[in-house]
Amino acid sequence: MSENATAVAEVRERKHRGFLADLFLRLVREKPLGTVGGIIVLVLLLTGIFANVLAPYDPIANDMNVRFLPPSGSHILGTDNLGRDLLSRIIFGARISVIVGLAVATIEVFIATAVGIVSGFFGGKTDTIIQRFVDAWMCFPGLVILLTILAVLGQGIGQVIIVLGVVLGIGGSRVMRSAVISIRENVYVEAARAIGSTPARTLLHHILPNIVAPMIIIFTLAVGTAIL
Repeated sequence: MSENATAVAEVRERKHRGFLADLFLRLVREKPLGTVGGIIVLVLLLTGIFANVLAPYDPIANDMNVRFLPPSGSHILGTDNLGRDLLSRIIFGARISVIVGLAVATIEVFIATAVGIVSGFFGGKTDTIIQRFVDAWMCFPGLVILLTILAVLGQGIGQVIIVLGVVLGIGGSRVMRSAVISIRENVYVEAARAIGSTPARTLLHHILPNIVAPMIIIFTLAVGTAIL
């Protein structure tokens, strides 16, 4: 009886808490470090989204009368050499970092997945040509390629996002190619081909669903790399 009563009490408590609260508590118990990291990322995202609301001052407004102020009630982190509020500049800087990081990561995953699938799935001469190009591309330092392309395209956040996404995406295509090749050799893929499955259907139903994990890894690494 006591065990049944305890089980009923737990079920009632879960219903009272709600699904999201129960999921959060389970994550805290099972993966505390991951939960802490997720909270930090969530705070960063919310800070970037609501920068206009959270920032106490205009981040680019100059006031030479309040230069180099130490932290105080009116300026929590003080001011810089032009009298700009440092806290406001950090908050708006988070917005730029989030935009650049997510945009670059999206472009990288798209390019890496597209190139990796074409190279790994079709193989043969297509794979050889693509991999020789990737080898030649990776012979040059990424920073040199980045600066060279920016010199041609011009400066700006948009140009930086595109160039970083392309540079990182070509390098990440090797990871996706390896994942595609390992899946391509599985029995269920061979069986799908044997029953007449088209390449497009095989890619959509058997290849893409099984390369989500490396796509997520590439995306998360790209966000940090782009911000740095």
